[in-house]
Amino acid sequence: MPALRIATASDHAGFPLKKILMEALRAEGHTLEDFGCSSEAPADTSDHVAPAAEALGLGRFDRAIFVDGAGYPSGMIANMFHGVYAAVCNDPVSAKLAREHGGANALCLGAMIGGQAVAREIVKVFLSAEPLPGKYEDRRRKVIEIGNRRRVGPLQRTRQVLTLDDLRDAVENKRPLMIDENTVMTPGVLDAVKGRR
Repeated sequence: MPALRIATASDHAGFPLKKILMEALRAEGHTLEDFGCSSEAPADTSDHVAPAAEALGLGRFDRAIFVDGAGYPSGMIANMFHGVYAAVCNDPVSAKLAREHGGANALCLGAMIGGQAVAREIVKVFLSAEPLPGKYEDRRRKVIEIGNRRRVGPLQRTRQVLTLDDLRDAVENKRPLMIDENTVMTPGVLDAVKGRR
């Protein structure tokens, strides 16, 4: 499996499992950017999943993994964004079908639903599966067409998400960053700007 750019996010209930999954994914060579939260202190799912989903929809990541207590809150939030096809998967079979049949690009897990071993297998299957051709491709096209008619498209957005990759690119290539009141900075960017690791 090739290395992927993966956005991660959670609420406080999902934080411990997300941390374990992130360590495993980094060890496998994937590039991750975490949109928070960063502890088990109470945190609202929407504050972290929304900017991560928006960045995924804008093409800054290949996939996203969101973890909350049940998985469904993350799925509802993520699916509001153009270009995001989030699936709540609590077993490896649903993860495989979500990718192969539905072309899902965001995986939503419920930390209170299954254990670590099951979650790791779900992630492994989700990241390794690819969308199937033929009738499934036609079905996915119809879903995308519905989304294009009903969701807010990228050109209608007023906010920009600034990720660590954007910051690195600007520094390495000596390019200016356009930041205004509509720019949302990920927690990683805020930490880097403040000089923290």
